Amino acid sequence: MIDLGTVMAVLAVLALVALIVLIAALWYTSPVLHPRSGTELSFVNPASGGRQDFPSLLRDPATVDLSLIVPAYNEEKRIDLMLEDALGVLEKRPAPFKYEVILVDDGSKDGTTAKGLDYVRKYGSDKIRVLTFTRNRGKGGAIRMGMLSARGKYLLFADADGATSFKDVVRLEDALKQHEAKNEHAMAIGSRAHMQDDAVANRTLLRNILMYGFHILVFLVGIRGIRDTQCGFKMFTRPAARVLFPAMHVERWCFDIELLFLALRLGYPVAETAVNWQEIDGSKLDPIWSSVQMFKDILLIRLYYLFGIWQLPRSMDAKKVK
Repeated sequence: MIDLGTVMAVLAVLALVALIVLIAALWYTSPVLHPRSGTELSFVNPASGGRQDFPSLLRDPATVDLSLIVPAYNEEKRIDLMLEDALGVLEKRPAPFKYEVILVDDGSKDGTTAKGLDYVRKYGSDKIRVLTFTRNRGKGGAIRMGMLSARGKYLLFADADGATSFKDVVRLEDALKQHEAKNEHAMAIGSRAHMQDDAVANRTLLRNILMYGFHILVFLVGIRGIRDTQCGFKMFTRPAARVLFPAMHVERWCFDIELLFLALRLGYPVAETAVNWQEIDGSKLDPIWSSVQMFKDILLIRLYYLFGIWQLPRSMDAKKVK
């Protein structure tokens, strides 16, 4: 016969473990509990020889046409490729087009910030700014902070490895503006889905299994009709960014899933557009460990919004989470 006291003790231990896991997960994923330091609120202005505060996405109007946010962690050796590609496209835009690039150094241990400041000195801090974290937050956290510091009418984030050809920014702009005409809260995302057959043929069996498992979980979360959720090339109108990014919680690899989850629940149009993409050497992503983290975060997103631990932005007419 099972002793009632033993059962109660086991249940108490399980409840305590669950509580600890919940608190740890909330701490890990909550930007509210990770306040920005003073250096994360300002950028170096070589013209004045000092630091200047970043503007606010939430409080300030747009003063440039496009903000490009580039999250970077230990990208000293690869960032040149991306920035040269992007700046080559942006500098050719005819006046009165204005842009800014915000390089977000996500707590790098190499010379990523120093490399970015070389470009600041070359192009000026009105065109390029470096936001340096005192500690690593994760790609999602870097993009979120970059977005909150941006001045653009349209806001784009792109991976620091330069895997996506930056000239395809025109495709995203065209798609975004078409949807913006119907709903000012619009976003456009790059897609590599047209390359999937070749990718599957070249991947190992294990990586294909992980990929299909990931797609199943994304479907169960409620993201349907989007073939590539993870392409690091996404653009937003300023009104959409003002709602989505302050509401974000996940700061690492699955931030794209939460971002799309919020957009679809809020009824925002999402335009998926094919882009040119190529594999770049030097990836720091471990497929096994990253997959475990992503699967965990996807489950957290689903459960936290389902049970009301995380809330959809209340100012919008969001669809009920089911």
